[in-house]
Amino acid sequence: MNRPLALLVAAAFFMENLDGTIIQTAAPAIGRSFGVSALEVTVAITAYLLAVAVGVPASGWFAGRFGARRMFLIAIVVFTLASATCAASQDLGELVASRVAQGIGGAMMVPIGRLAVLRAVEKSDLLRAIAYLTWPALAAPLIAPALGGILTDTVGWHWIFLINLPIGVACFLAGLHILPRGEELSHNPFDAIGFALSAVSLASLVFAMQQLTVVQPVWWIAAGLLALALGSGIAALAWMRRAAHPLLRFTALRTRTFRVGNAGGGLYRVIVSAAPLLFTLLFQVAFGWSATLAGGLIVAIFAGNILIKPLTSPIIRRFGFRRVIVVTDVAGGAVFALCALFDPSTWLWVIVGVLVVSGALRSMGFTAYQSLQFADIDPGATLDANSLSSTVQQVAVAVGIAFSAIVVRATTALASATAGSSNVWLGYRWAFLVFAVLMIVPAVEASRLPAGAGAHLVSA
Repeated sequence: MNRPLALLVAAAFFMENLDGTIIQTAAPAIGRSFGVSALEVTVAITAYLLAVAVGVPASGWFAGRFGARRMFLIAIVVFTLASATCAASQDLGELVASRVAQGIGGAMMVPIGRLAVLRAVEKSDLLRAIAYLTWPALAAPLIAPALGGILTDTVGWHWIFLINLPIGVACFLAGLHILPRGEELSHNPFDAIGFALSAVSLASLVFAMQQLTVVQPVWWIAAGLLALALGSGIAALAWMRRAAHPLLRFTALRTRTFRVGNAGGGLYRVIVSAAPLLFTLLFQVAFGWSATLAGGLIVAIFAGNILIKPLTSPIIRRFGFRRVIVVTDVAGGAVFALCALFDPSTWLWVIVGVLVVSGALRSMGFTAYQSLQFADIDPGATLDANSLSSTVQQVAVAVGIAFSAIVVRATTALASATAGSSNVWLGYRWAFLVFAVLMIVPAVEASRLPAGAGAHLVSA
């Protein structure tokens, strides 16, 4: 396996994933600096996620037309320079514009980097390669709250962006020597219509969900945006199914392992992406604990990721993909249900233990789903399958964060209406139960896989 290439792409992934969430902790400080409220600063978070979600579908065409090596290096440069302009922003408008540029770089960096790894490894090494690429998606969102708080309180919010500069420079220089050369390029035309329809659909969905998270949502705006998202999404699918050179090809969905990895795996990512935000809100808003204590507890999830990582591949090889995914999904739902029992008097060591287990399950689930989806994809179809999978994953993360806020808003409002303010964390208990029940869906889908699904990946 090309370990240097896998580590290079993993470092780039970490940088991109970190910036997706690190701004959350710094939002109040940024708001004070710009003379706006912290709530208004959330538009910079949404703008970033939106740019990533919209840009990912186009990444496959750019990689095929100009080469994965060239585009990955360009993406690193764009992301790094945009990080510098974020730090130099003088008002919210400049920050949002810079965050959009960051998102465009990230949209190219993630799927094209993974494509470079997929092309460079044999099927027998795929499981190990995916394990390297999994930890940034697990670690970054968990480290971000604590790191963002520390940087903001010590050296200023600008450094949540400036820390990307040395990472970006190092990745670019390493990429010049590590990334493979001699790629076969494609000259297919760009699907502008498919891109425009997809962009409208994803943008409408993100903004509709953002509208549902505010204290007093304008329901007709949310409903209109959801209708626009649905209509343009259906139009995009219809167009791309008959276009000669579509932005996304869906033929990979005929492969069962790929379909499970992206349908059930997509819902799994929605649920798992919600967890860190749920815990942060529970500890700070419901329990009234300090940001330092809450951030320290969240690190326990990352500890679980690290502790299980050396055992992830051996466990999958021993028990197979189907059994590991089903057990991971069911156990993950049980952990959500267990978290519903937390209250301010719960012993901290119990909470830490549960979060460590939660992190271990996240690591196992991510690795299993990401490896399984490419188990039966032919090498010639890797580019199209990777573009589709990357789009699903990015949309799932964005939807997961927004959906968690919507669920908490709904359950806390319901709890307040039925139980009053005497039990402030009751709404959060209900939110955890909602996600516990949702975990049943991907578990059921995975249980229908053949017993030997992906067996050739684990038999080596």
